[in-house]
Amino acid sequence: MMGKGISIMVILELLLYVSASLVPLALPLAILLSSLMTFGNFSENNELTAFKASGMSLYRVMRPLTLVVLGISIFTFYFANNVIPVANLKWHAIIFDIQNTKISALLTPGVYSKDIDNYAIKVDEIRDKVNYGITIHDHSNKEQMRTIKAKEARIYKSENNHFLFFQLKNGEVFEELEIQNPIFFPNGKLKDYNRKNKPSRVSSFSTGTFKLKIDALNYSHSDEKVFSDKHEMMNVFQISDVTDSLQNMKDKFSENISKSIIGTHLSLRDNTANLKNIQNEKVLDIPIKRYSDLSELEKTNTINHTLNFLRGNNQMIQNQLEFRKTFDVEQNRYWMEFHRKFSLTYTILVLFFVGAPLGAIVKKGGFGAPVVIAAIIFIIYFVLISIGESLVKSQTVSPFIGMWMASIFFTPVAIYITWVAANDRKVFPSISSPLKFLNFKLKKKL
Repeated sequence: MMGKGISIMVILELLLYVSASLVPLALPLAILLSSLMTFGNFSENNELTAFKASGMSLYRVMRPLTLVVLGISIFTFYFANNVIPVANLKWHAIIFDIQNTKISALLTPGVYSKDIDNYAIKVDEIRDKVNYGITIHDHSNKEQMRTIKAKEARIYKSENNHFLFFQLKNGEVFEELEIQNPIFFPNGKLKDYNRKNKPSRVSSFSTGTFKLKIDALNYSHSDEKVFSDKHEMMNVFQISDVTDSLQNMKDKFSENISKSIIGTHLSLRDNTANLKNIQNEKVLDIPIKRYSDLSELEKTNTINHTLNFLRGNNQMIQNQLEFRKTFDVEQNRYWMEFHRKFSLTYTILVLFFVGAPLGAIVKKGGFGAPVVIAAIIFIIYFVLISIGESLVKSQTVSPFIGMWMASIFFTPVAIYITWVAANDRKVFPSISSPLKFLNFKLKKKL
């Protein structure tokens, strides 16, 4: 965005849309940390002990908050399915428009820039925001060719962003009027123009300002429909329709590959059995011979011809299969986004059942231990999500397994920790109890 004259409102708009895509990362961490702190405070202040003494189990204490988290999960799915795709569409369009605002990269030393219509601009060197050896060819007037050369130039943009000003020093202006297209005589010779009679003008200046209109280079909102077919900009219903279309295209492509292979082998058989006389347009039947009846030369030619045919056919099949993989890659991208929306909703519930009982076990509230524990758990969650996405992109696992990997990992953890906290058990039971039990049994037998 640097040097492109983007207004502060556009930047704030971009940050607003980008922040929506951070919700899938921020919300699970917020639920995990808040549940840890809440139940950590309950346990630290002996409020959970009071609840249990009055006959209330941990499950009953968690019930109201479970309903709240369930409501947050439903809202999260709505947000991920309807708000985030629109926000992604908006900020991708803004980034595209900013990238096409080329004021900062208008000039490249030694190369003519034609980004501005009807002008060709070149500079020899750019140093400390000063352009040295600038040449401007002005083709805005079709009946006049004007060239401006200057030793130094500084470039400024107008406040309304509609004009570009070149502050020039020590230069000349070359003007040639009445530019005409070449005229040829009937014998093919070019008409000889008397250049002396063509009006031209040369003027020099010590300082001057050259103004260009640059409306085409200003920031403007492009059509967002151009980006609407990306997987990040769709809800689950649109993704489902697109994946069905991709599946139909893949099936049709596979069917065409099969037909092509069959047709190629049939053409080999027909070419072996028949020979077409192109001059007389007749088909001559040639009897099929057994391989044992062929001469050595015919055997060699037949083997070479067949091997060349099979090599070419195998290469064709390999190329077609490689192209078919692009359908799988594209389809996986859509399925990843499809499962991401559902797995995010489920992950919020799972992390609540990890954080709440863990807070009851740790018995620490505030921002100390809960923050450390939440950070460690969230790092594990983030690593599992990253690994799952990488495995899906490499087509090692299916999109379902890749996107649900973190949820699959934390589900048994949540069940176990909740059971431990509800029954006042130890998270990691000591092995001394089983050993004492075995020792007692052995003594009894002896």
